[in-house]
Amino acid sequence: MTVISSAGITATKPIIITPFPDNPKHLILEQCKTVKDLNQIHAHLIKTRFISSPSVAENFLEAAAIILHHQPMDYALSVFEKSNEPNSSAYNIMIRGLILKNFPHEAVLMFKKMNENSVQPDEFTVLTACGRVGALELGEWIKEYIEANRLKGNATLVTALIDMYAKCGQVDTARSLFDQMSRRDVVAWSAMISGYNQASRCKEALSLFHDMQKANVEPNEVTMVSVLSSCAELGALATGKWVHFYIKKKKLTLTVTLGTALLVFYAKCGSIENLIEVFEQMPRKNVLSWTVLIQGLANNGQGNRALKYFDLMLAERIEPNDVTFIGVLCACSHAGLVDKGRGLFVSMNRDFEIEPRIEHYGCMVDILGRAGLLDEAYQFIQNMPMKPNAVIWRTLLASCKVHKSVRIGEESLKQIMSLEPVHSGDYLLLSSIYASVGRSEDALRVMGEMKKNGIKKSPGCSSIEVDGLIHELFAEETAHPESEKIYAATEKMMKQIKLAGYVPNTAEARLEADEYDKEASLSHHSEKLAIAFALIKTFPGTPIRISKNLRVCTDCHEAIKIISKVYDREIIVRDRTRFHHFKDGSCSCNDYW
Repeated sequence: MTVISSAGITATKPIIITPFPDNPKHLILEQCKTVKDLNQIHAHLIKTRFISSPSVAENFLEAAAIILHHQPMDYALSVFEKSNEPNSSAYNIMIRGLILKNFPHEAVLMFKKMNENSVQPDEFTVLTACGRVGALELGEWIKEYIEANRLKGNATLVTALIDMYAKCGQVDTARSLFDQMSRRDVVAWSAMISGYNQASRCKEALSLFHDMQKANVEPNEVTMVSVLSSCAELGALATGKWVHFYIKKKKLTLTVTLGTALLVFYAKCGSIENLIEVFEQMPRKNVLSWTVLIQGLANNGQGNRALKYFDLMLAERIEPNDVTFIGVLCACSHAGLVDKGRGLFVSMNRDFEIEPRIEHYGCMVDILGRAGLLDEAYQFIQNMPMKPNAVIWRTLLASCKVHKSVRIGEESLKQIMSLEPVHSGDYLLLSSIYASVGRSEDALRVMGEMKKNGIKKSPGCSSIEVDGLIHELFAEETAHPESEKIYAATEKMMKQIKLAGYVPNTAEARLEADEYDKEASLSHHSEKLAIAFALIKTFPGTPIRISKNLRVCTDCHEAIKIISKVYDREIIVRDRTRFHHFKDGSCSCNDYW
């Protein structure tokens, strides 16, 4: 055994290595943890003359500039400045290190120095780094360099620019460059689709993916992960299932990344059996895969099933993380398992040494609030070790609406107002609480305050996929090209469910409307319009899947239960907080949401 040491350097834990390995890169990248480690290895490399090898020198520089990302750049700069005629790789390592440690201006200077010394730059590496940290200034400078040196014909460089602009939030600029390309390979298509996805412009991502298919360009794993992510956000089950079919057809390896993307997709589309099928077929699973499964089951009303998989996860010796515990606590919340939730919350720190974050405290408030233990939830907030944020108080306020608690509801809104600007949803919740206990004047007063403060209610919007296209329907709006047919179908549907026992809950309607208008307003909620649209556009007996931007109201929840029985349809509604699976007159949430 050889102990690496250097005169004048004292290390509390000297690095022990076997006779110097054939691959010094492994030693440098694996064993460097601190600047002291670098000093020891540097001394040994000089002594053994390995430092004269360009590859070894570059690997050492990479360790100093990038691997030790928590250390200052001073050491790396001193090593770089002492090197004789640094090559392109050395410059790029330094530029990446400077960007990683948030020195974009210094990275530009390094790039200019590289150019002045007539060293051929590797723009692709630099552009990728720019995009990763959003260094738009550096990316713009490199774009000018590429144009000045007439390098725009290089498809790889243009693709890197597209990726950089997309990751920096300049998606339209990226698209302009993409459209100008004379030849686009799968990498260029993937970069642009990924850019749309990361900018939450999911409809454009899927539209571009359809164009990619028309261009006969075969997608790769990066493409499929981005497309699945967009499908998940939009609830586009048909398109996502095509991707899954493609994976099977091409016999592609279900990697952890691709498999987990499929899990997220099926979880967010409310397709439970497909979710479990993919999970069981994955050859390798990490903690994220297990967490997505548990969270997906919890959000789809399968709380007990989610907890069984958590027990299986522990039996497989997969260590849960803090995000996993958000999933299991959500499972307890949606299933009404108060005691189980309390036990898991304590177990986090006691058994796994995970310090609860504010999100975990929020889950506990939700567990207690949903169960009607509002005083206990309020006291729990008072005893939190950190200051509660507005999300915590909104969670309690939502529970106050369910259980008609005026006193704690008023206090919750007061706390929200002291922390941040109040949303329209906050006013609406308190107004609904007043209305539910017959205090209509107070309900109208709250709505008046909302209007006085210039706060507008977010319009309800429900999206549905029909024949591979996403349709968006807004409450009480007629923008859809088939709105006349939709409203006629809605009126027919409401008459049918009234015959089956539906009674409109006008407490959920606009307060200022008269009784007739209230009933009409309720029938024009976006999810009802979307269901009516599905009834005239899909075959009888096929499931209906809807995504809504707001929480489903009590009236719609009751109406959809009856619709599912009258029309013999399974209806899956994903709202802002969870999934509701309606079938044969009942809902998976057991009216607990």
